Amino acid sequence: MTLRIIPQRFAPYAQGLLRIAAALLFMQHGAAKLFSVPHVEMFDGLKLFSLMGAAGVLELVGGLLMLIGLLTRPVAFILSGQMAVAYFLAHAGANIWPILNKGELAALYCFVFLFFAVAGPGAFALDRE
Repeated sequence: MTLRIIPQRFAPYAQGLLRIAAALLFMQHGAAKLFSVPHVEMFDGLKLFSLMGAAGVLELVGGLLMLIGLLTRPVAFILSGQMAVAYFLAHAGANIWPILNKGELAALYCFVFLFFAVAGPGAFALDRE
């Protein structure tokens, strides 16, 4: 017998809320890179046709698709891969520990998106299964 504080029937709703929250937070990275909103100084002068520009497009467009729950599984798989690449290119070389190499967020996004690639969008999605 499993002790459940919150009944299992609420799992799809929690999953959908996690997808929406992660998407909104992820979209901020793309908007900051592409439109300087919110302004992040390190993205000043960013070129659209660069690795960071491509990342911004994936973050904004992929984040929007995740937000509305459209093509969730393939988009989440692509975004998970993007975050894995970001972690290894930008963080892992500095130190093995994510807390020391400032790669915690990239690693967490990688696994959150991997979860959605496997589990699907949950509730509140256009492509709910």
